[in-house]
Amino acid sequence: MAAKDGKRRTVMLGVTGSIAAYKACELVRLFVRQGDDVHVAMTRHACEFVAPLTFQTLSRNPVSLEMFDAPSGWRPEHVGLAEAADLVVVAPATANIIAKMAHGIADDLLSSMLLATRAPILVAPAMNEGMYLNAATQANIAALRSRGVRFVDPAAGELACGSVGTGRLAPVEDILAAANAL
Repeated sequence: MAAKDGKRRTVMLGVTGSIAAYKACELVRLFVRQGDDVHVAMTRHACEFVAPLTFQTLSRNPVSLEMFDAPSGWRPEHVGLAEAADLVVVAPATANIIAKMAHGIADDLLSSMLLATRAPILVAPAMNEGMYLNAATQANIAALRSRGVRFVDPAAGELACGSVGTGRLAPVEDILAAANAL
């Protein structure tokens, strides 16, 4: 998709520590295929599931990991990423990152970028059903929705923990469609 000015759209993809992180690889591939310039910011826990090199190869861009890594330009990395974004997508989004977003906590690169950006934000939760349906998580989601953050609701089905319920990452095609609608 092109940005409103006809240039390539810059998509910042935040990947958090969920088993569904491997599905974000396919999401990157779909964004790149349609012509988007994709930059990935990963949390430390996301790196336990998928190697940064995978996202670097698929996006054709360096992967941002740590708040205090040397930036590629003169600006702090989280600010540069926030300002460059035409769209920010967090997929998968854990209960942790949703809570950080709702409460303005900026203690790592991804949460700082999310706090600094003025671009539209799309969140695709992925977690255990108990965590997703927990009153705290639902209140955090409601607070973010009231501030204009968009969500692609999780799917129901077999979860990584072995139970069946709501909490699976939505199909990547649904996330892409929601991103394109923004």
